[in-house]
Amino acid sequence: MINDFIYDIPVRVYFGKDQLKHLGAELKKYGTRVLMTYGGGSIKRMGLYDKVVKEIKDAGLELFELSGIEPNPRIDSVRKGAQMCKDHHIDVLLAVGGGSTIDATKFMAAGACVDHDPWEFLDYAKPAPIERALPIVTILTLSATGSEMDTGGVISNPETKDKNGRLAPAMLPKASFLDPTNTFTVPPYQTACGSADIMSHIIEVYFNMNQDLFMLDCFMEGLMKTIVKYAPIAMKEPDNYEARANLMWTSSWAINGFVDGGKRQAWSCHPMEHELSAIYDITHGLGLAILTPRWMEYCLDETTVSKYVQFGTNVFGIDPTLEPMDIAHQAIDCLSHFLFDTMGLKRTLPEVGIDETHFALMAKKSVGGGTLPGFKPLQQQDVENIYRMCMK
Repeated sequence: MINDFIYDIPVRVYFGKDQLKHLGAELKKYGTRVLMTYGGGSIKRMGLYDKVVKEIKDAGLELFELSGIEPNPRIDSVRKGAQMCKDHHIDVLLAVGGGSTIDATKFMAAGACVDHDPWEFLDYAKPAPIERALPIVTILTLSATGSEMDTGGVISNPETKDKNGRLAPAMLPKASFLDPTNTFTVPPYQTACGSADIMSHIIEVYFNMNQDLFMLDCFMEGLMKTIVKYAPIAMKEPDNYEARANLMWTSSWAINGFVDGGKRQAWSCHPMEHELSAIYDITHGLGLAILTPRWMEYCLDETTVSKYVQFGTNVFGIDPTLEPMDIAHQAIDCLSHFLFDTMGLKRTLPEVGIDETHFALMAKKSVGGGTLPGFKPLQQQDVENIYRMCMK
């Protein structure tokens, strides 16, 4: 049966080259004191920082800044931002960057509204409720996580070796500025990792044996074909507007809730990857690229093969007259070729400095001590097996 669902994503999106002229007015809706958050120096080198500051100053707003937000953002950055919001009576937060900056800013906005440590929001044993958050506006500089148009975020805690995620409607951005030219300076490697992340967001939903809305499967297949077509172009021609625009909009729609269509299935590769990057601090998209084809291979059997056939024929154009298992294996090979050969990403865990030392611990944490109820339910041993498949 097709499940009931509610779809409500009230994010105002300013898409295109000349939309920053609306930034001041958008921020002013929420007050006059702005905390701008960002990562390293890339937004200054590309000239975006000066443009943003000018728009804020021209609107007569008071600006505060927090820089240095890390890839795989740390809870200490969240704590610092939440405290700044309290100390300076911030009205609205402006995240300028990729998913890491936006994720951290979301939890700063929530942390500013409570007295307890923000990590309590992410404590899986007893998560604190997220009932309020300061308004958030984003300016996206990397197509990957889709955080500019969803309610979630993921934060790392180096002290506990945890990397936990959380969804909460209060953390949904009020507005997001999506200018593809702001991604022209993204290096090929990060473009590849971001594209792998987008692909994984879609695959986590698409691979589902429940009856779903046919139009949503078609939509997801279109998104995946867009990545396959445009990611290599963006890597070779970084200032190709058409390629960057297609990746940017695909990133947002891969995870803003639209493709879920009432699905109840949990994700599989993301929990497994979060454990990898929690301990080894690898790039999230790279970890997903290494894991996903092995997870697909592990989950393939006579009960699931029909989904692989649909994927292989509709996304990669494999001959539908072949035997179903042949199509399924070819589909996995096509995805692997795209990720590792076309995109040039590392294909094994040893290539990124990971051995089997922590496999048992990571597997146990990824299944929450029980079962990971994804496309194919996975126990701790299953996850350990998938990690080991990634060793060669």
